Amino acid sequence: MKRNLGNIISNARKSKNISQKTLAEKLGISTQAVSKWESGISRPNAENLMKIFDILDIDTSNWFSKRSSPSFHKNTGMGSIRSIYKIGSGPSSSHAIGPERACMRFLKEHNGMDSVKVVLYGSLAKTGLGHGTDKVIKKTLAPIKTAVVFDKNTKVEHPNTMDMTAYRNGALIDTVRVISIGGGDILYNGEPSSTEKTVYDFTSFSQISDYCASKGIELWQFVEEKEGTEIWEYLKTVWKSMKISIQNGIKDEGILPGGLDVQKKAKQLFLAQHIDETSETKENRLICAYAFAVSEQNACGGTIVTAPTCGSAGVLPSLLYYEQQKRDIPDIKILHALATAGIIGNLIKTNASISGAECGCQAEIGSACAMAAAAIGQLFDLAIEKIEYAAEIALEHHLGLTCDPVCGLVQIPCIERNAVAAMRALNAVNLASLLWNTRKISFDSIVKTMGETGRDLLSYYRETSDGGMAKNYNGK
Repeated sequence: MKRNLGNIISNARKSKNISQKTLAEKLGISTQAVSKWESGISRPNAENLMKIFDILDIDTSNWFSKRSSPSFHKNTGMGSIRSIYKIGSGPSSSHAIGPERACMRFLKEHNGMDSVKVVLYGSLAKTGLGHGTDKVIKKTLAPIKTAVVFDKNTKVEHPNTMDMTAYRNGALIDTVRVISIGGGDILYNGEPSSTEKTVYDFTSFSQISDYCASKGIELWQFVEEKEGTEIWEYLKTVWKSMKISIQNGIKDEGILPGGLDVQKKAKQLFLAQHIDETSETKENRLICAYAFAVSEQNACGGTIVTAPTCGSAGVLPSLLYYEQQKRDIPDIKILHALATAGIIGNLIKTNASISGAECGCQAEIGSACAMAAAAIGQLFDLAIEKIEYAAEIALEHHLGLTCDPVCGLVQIPCIERNAVAAMRALNAVNLASLLWNTRKISFDSIVKTMGETGRDLLSYYRETSDGGMAKNYNGK
């Protein structure tokens, strides 16, 4: 805690010209109770505390330390890299896939309910319409009568929070709080939605690197050792789905849904060719075309693979697909690259965040760029030290990147940003392969820095569409 809670309540109350008696009446408690809170004799319970934050418009960042690790991150180990690669429908893993999973579990656990009220807070409330969160919720809970409320004012600890309340004949049965923590994963009533066991005991790249060195194995072999040989069958399915999203995207035409009138450009990029096109220009054009293809499929609700999120799904597959087409690389090497990229994504998710609502776009596009850089490094059989450096460069140079989607849609600047990040990943690999023995910053250090930077970002720049491009966009 940065400041005394009693002082925070007292100062905020006085700044609003609200008396202790008025605050007590709004809370339905005694004036004496408010007096005790402000004097430090006692503390409000969690329910009253959240009401106080709302009534007095208290910014929770004044109470909770920005540097403390959020309670929703537990880095005692890591689960399977399967959690990084999820096949699902766009446009958002945290705003669509996460709520969908929450509703599926809620529906299963409340067989007798005849109506549901879902309240969305934070980023879910502010960009939920653009992401189609309400549509996903109603579709998943159908035919149960469902009301979705967008509460943009109540302050919550995590920006992707939703409350689900079940009713039967008008009587309340149960209320569950769900947090969509990114990449489609959720905390359901404070517990992970998945019963997945810990697969990796290590939670840092340095630990993994040292272990691999001691056994003389590569990163993909480390994944096989921990996940079992069955992981290759799963990644084979992932790669097949990634390729389909690219192939569908470069054939697609038309306008993306949502009202921004954004034209699909992947096909145009794929077919366009300069009269005097160099090999470098062609490489740029095709990689960008593939990144646009996946991102546009995501934006129109098509099937994509999170890598590590829906909004950043185009970065990794665009590079792998280009290299496979250019060099006729066998699928098994692509799967090895996906495994290595999965470790990078898993480490970021465990020690920082892959959620744009929590840490800005650096957590999504920055993480995807780091994964792609590591994957290409693996594809070219670079040493682990070079792979680490490539991933570090890729993430470092996305630090502070804001998440400010126009109209809450995963279109501007998201689609273009996937293509730019793909090219940046390639540059990171080239630099790392030449300068690896001069590096000063570790991957673990930059992951920690990204997490801290993300929590320091103003809420305007963490997928609320309240600032940045979302605020200043004028349609031209």
